[in-house]
Amino acid sequence: MDKFVINGGKKLFGEVLISGAKNAAVAIIPATLLARGKCRIDNIPDISDVRLMFKTLEYLGASVRMLHPNCYEIDTTSIAATEVPGTFAEKMRASYYFLGALLGRCGSASVAMPGGCDFGVRPIDQHQKSFEALGATVTVESGCISTSAKQLRAGHIYFDVVTVGATMNAMLAAVMAEGQTIIENAAKEPHIVDLANFLNLMGADVRGAGTDTIKIRGVKQMHGCDYSIIPDQIEAGTYMVMAAAAGGDVTIKGVIPKHLESITAKLQECGATVEEFEESVRVAADGRLMKCNVKTMPHPGFPTDMQPQIAAMLAAARARALSPRVSGITVSVISSSFCAWAR
Repeated sequence: MDKFVINGGKKLFGEVLISGAKNAAVAIIPATLLARGKCRIDNIPDISDVRLMFKTLEYLGASVRMLHPNCYEIDTTSIAATEVPGTFAEKMRASYYFLGALLGRCGSASVAMPGGCDFGVRPIDQHQKSFEALGATVTVESGCISTSAKQLRAGHIYFDVVTVGATMNAMLAAVMAEGQTIIENAAKEPHIVDLANFLNLMGADVRGAGTDTIKIRGVKQMHGCDYSIIPDQIEAGTYMVMAAAAGGDVTIKGVIPKHLESITAKLQECGATVEEFEESVRVAADGRLMKCNVKTMPHPGFPTDMQPQIAAMLAAARARALSPRVSGITVSVISSSFCAWAR
């Protein structure tokens, strides 16, 4: 078994380059199924979910070729299957994006229930709701989700909760449905916008991504394109919190500072210095940080995926009002969006 040996107690100095956004990549890669041609995608993170998705695409009949590290050419001109077996799906959470992509391209899809990190049951009711609104039938049987439609038609989708996964799946299924689909109470995360930009570059007509209402006018055919995935907001935020917790001076490069605003605000509230540049942020801290209260929320609120990191940082923070009676600290990190995250 591999292990990490960490000798702590040292401040951090230097630079780090952020990789492509995992949450964008795991939706954009299945989205290539909608194109009848080649897609060249850059800034793809080298993670296990991505490698499994490439294997899944090859199983379905696509061709995947690495052009150079983090850049791949995917040719989905010929698709021979519409079923993703459990050997692939059970190992990754994001396997359900193949449902929307295959349904949009082929009119049918069958995917084993998603696996990945063990955080409990992953509900798919909002995914099912979106497919049915587009005229598809959905069945869940023997650990497999199946959906089909003779002809996808535009529909009005209102999500009961803000859900990133179902928003993306609805977008994938709707881009080739006849008419205009309206998605309300949509998630607004940066990777939602990234998926919309990719789909539009392939010939789709998606408007309003990044707001709570997305309008999609269906097109008859989509084509290949060249695209570069946005930087990973959570990876960047993790390095930012680490620099603040350990102290020192760290520059995080290759980021979009606007995507990090909620994290930046909390670090500054705790006493760290955060300086924004065009494509980088610099985090510096000297001495013990102040405490703060954090409530995780859907974007543009503080990301749920950053909750463990900020909690670890706050474990060493000190109270704002110093007095002889202060003998310890209380860390308060409240999550209000676990259910939406799990979806």
